[in-house]
Amino acid sequence: MQKLKVLDLFSGIGGFSLGLERTGGFETVAFCEIDPFCRAVLRKHWPDVPIHEDVRELTVEQVGTVDVICGGFPCQDLSFAGKGAGLAGERSGLWSEIRRLSSESQPRYIVVENVSALLSRGLGDVLADLAAIGYDAEWHCIPASTVGAPHRRDRIWIIAYPAKERRKEAGKLRCKQLAEWISGCCEAAFPSDYLQERAEGRGTGSISGFSAFSWCKDVRGVEDLRERSDLPEPLFCGSCDGVPNWVDRIGSPGNAVVPQIPEIIGHAILEAEGMR
Repeated sequence: MQKLKVLDLFSGIGGFSLGLERTGGFETVAFCEIDPFCRAVLRKHWPDVPIHEDVRELTVEQVGTVDVICGGFPCQDLSFAGKGAGLAGERSGLWSEIRRLSSESQPRYIVVENVSALLSRGLGDVLADLAAIGYDAEWHCIPASTVGAPHRRDRIWIIAYPAKERRKEAGKLRCKQLAEWISGCCEAAFPSDYLQERAEGRGTGSISGFSAFSWCKDVRGVEDLRERSDLPEPLFCGSCDGVPNWVDRIGSPGNAVVPQIPEIIGHAILEAEGMR
């Protein structure tokens, strides 16, 4: 089976690509990530895939033809914890780069993730941008707890496809169908004893065999200070006595998408494409 080619923007530690590639129907051909630690994680797990650093400088000529563009663009200006600058903000305004690259490359699908605050802080503008470049879109808020994570982490997921290629009703990626995929795939993705452990408040913190902290272990190529072994370990939580070697491993999983959700969306896309 020929796989759908993926351009993974704002890649972080690769949660989008990990989930999509688990379906067996997707292949990531390029990443774009500005954080050096995250790039080191990507190099560890995808050593042969090019990694671009600045989405503002990325061009379609550098990447080539792709079938899917995905990305969770920065949420700081959208989050209720921020100042509410929205898509006009310097960081969340990088949504415009997804719009630009999608307009230029015209992929079969665009998959976007962000905080649920986008519903009231810019979703209309995102949908208008997608319509302006010729895409229909469907969206759904999916918490990480739906796929077995021990925390809620509610996020909005947007799936867009060319308006000129409207799917037949049986194949459309409708919100109801996406919700059905979540409930239907959840049982298959997680063994019953794991879900029982979660229900009883037990478990290891790894969902479906994936531990975000283990995923970020033993990376190479980050700044020397972060690789030094002679820095002292903190004696007390919050003390300032060096740069602990695990500080990046805390931040990067915290910013990552839960890979099980892109995996489920990937299955729905393959179903809509007749590849299942």
